[in-house]
Amino acid sequence: EVGMSSQGPVVKVMDFGAFVNFFGSRDDLVHISELAPRRVAKVTDVVKDGDKVKVKFLGMDERGKVRLSMKVVDQETGEDITEKLKAEREAERAQQRQQQAAGE
Repeated sequence: EVGMSSQGPVVKVMDFGAFVNFFGSRDDLVHISELAPRRVAKVTDVVKDGDKVKVKFLGMDERGKVRLSMKVVDQETGEDITEKLKAEREAERAQQRQQQAAGE
């Protein structure tokens, strides 16, 4: 079900993301853009084979592939931090707009 979170091991690391055993029955990709709230240069900067990670099921893409995210789940507590991340991004954008307005 969309929005469900689960914990599973990283079973394979690739340049474009990491495959995580999701709900015990399948391995699905967490794309590099969904590994962390910040930009990730290399997947291995965040995870390695065997790491236990918490992921959230975001839904299916247009090709029927499962979409998983680690960045919207606090890896310590398992808490969904989607709204917190949105608020932080909005605050950053507002600050940037203020700086641009002050510089004009």
